[in-house]
Parts: sequence; C-alpha cells; structure tokens
Amino acid sequence: MSDTISRFIFDKTDVRGEHVRLEKSYQDILNIHHYPPGVANLLGEFLAAASLLSATIKFEGALILQVRGDGEVPLIMAEANSERELRAIARDANQAMSLDFKTLIGNGQLAMTIDPKHGKRYQGIVSLDGESLAHCLESYFEQSEQLSTRIWLDADGKCASGLMLQELPSKTPDKDRWQHLTTIADTIKSEELLSLDADALLYRLYHQDAVRLFEAKPLIARCQCNRERVEKALLSIGQSELNDIVLEQGLVETNCEFCNRLYQFSAADIAAMFNENTDIVRH
Repeated sequence: MSDTISRFIFDKTDVRGEHVRLEKSYQDILNIHHYPPGVANLLGEFLAAASLLSATIKFEGALILQVRGDGEVPLIMAEANSERELRAIARDANQAMSLDFKTLIGNGQLAMTIDPKHGKRYQGIVSLDGESLAHCLESYFEQSEQLSTRIWLDADGKCASGLMLQELPSKTPDKDRWQHLTTIADTIKSEELLSLDADALLYRLYHQDAVRLFEAKPLIARCQCNRERVEKALLSIGQSELNDIVLEQGLVETNCEFCNRLYQFSAADIAAMFNENTDIVRH
C-alpha cells in the first residue's frame, strides 16, 4: 500500500512513533487545484503532519491543521479524520512563487483543532516562529501539551512523508534514551524519508535498537462535504438573499472548495430548506 500510516514503539521505553507515507491520496488532492511547486510541497507536509497527529488521538472526529498568515499563502489547511480520510486546501495561492516556508506563510498563527463527533471542539494555537512546519508543531507540543515531540516532514509534489517520535509521560523519563533516538532520526535524508516505507526506514535508523512496528493502516483522500452541510451553510445566508440569487441566476450554485464538487439548489429547494427549519428568522 502506497498510502499508509504505521505505529511503532521502542521496547522498554516510553517512546512511541508514527510513520506516514502518501502518494495517491496526495496526488488526488493536488490534481484538483494544480498548485505551484512550493505550495504543493507545503500542502504535502500539512497532509503528512495531520495524519501523524490524528493517529495519536483516540477519538471519533477530525483533526485540522490550519495556518493563516500574511505571506504568499493566506490560508493553508489539512484535515485527517478517525476514518483515516484526508483533505487539504491552500486558498488564494496560485501566484505563490517561493519554496521557502517563511515566505509562503509569513507571520501568523498555527491552529490545531480537534473536532469530535461527540463533545466540544478543542483548539490550540501557536505562533509561527519556526523555520518549518515541523519546527512549529514541535513548539506547539512543547508549549501546549508539554510532551517531548520531534517531527520530520518532507514532500516533493509526488510523495509526502513524515516521521514522529513522542515521549510519553513517565515518572522516570530516560532523557539519555530520548536523546539517542532523536539524534539518530536527525540523520534522515530527504530522499530516504520520501522513498522508504516504514519497515525499511526504521531498519535504516534503528537496526541496533529494539523497535516494534505494528501493521500499517491505509489512508485515502476523501472529502467530507455533503448536501446537508451545504444546506446548513446556505441557511446562514438567509432566504431573501438566496431567493434574489435564484431570480437573477436561476439557481444557487456552490462548489466545495476542497473537492470542487458542484451543488445546485432551485427555488423549490430553497423554499423546502427554510420550511424544514422553521426556527430560522426570516428577513
């Protein structure tokens, strides 16, 4: 499988890890929007990062990574859910020419949102002080979660991959062991991260350490948009304004910005929407 995420642990330590490698899902997302090279690479890193982070949380729902900045890319985000479905988008980024993270993102904030199917949303925010997405995420964990976490990300427009090591809470943390494992991981070359599967990469790094790799799980690019969600968004616009659009254009049409799927609503559809939601205040 070319699109997989794999968990691994180091025996007799409190260190766990995740490895992700994306090809088809990454290509499927890029083929919708045709981003410039630097944006395509950064979007791949966001997809890999969202996959890694969502795998560490036991919940039903979605994890969303989003950056709003003043650089060449005003907004970029990736989402991974508990069904291991991925989607991502960079908004107003077709003119971005840089390959540099800071130039693309500029000044802004990195937000990590956990959106469970049941319960309240949680959002953590960290400033974009790092020189890469991986560094910014490491700062997030240091400030917000207080978990020692190291992340390595790479993408080249064809493949996106990532590796994460995380030290779990322990009464007797072994800092020497943590230093040993992360120092070895720092030797990863870009071509190795992009080309090797989890088994080969872990052997390359840790063939002298007791590491246990679990069965890989598949990932897929799939948008979670549906007609019901679009209807909820249209309800917030108001019946009067929607009726004006129908009078002018014949239909209300809207595209999902993630998958570009077209949704159409006739005058009868609009009337039915508001009749079914009688608590909506009409203007």
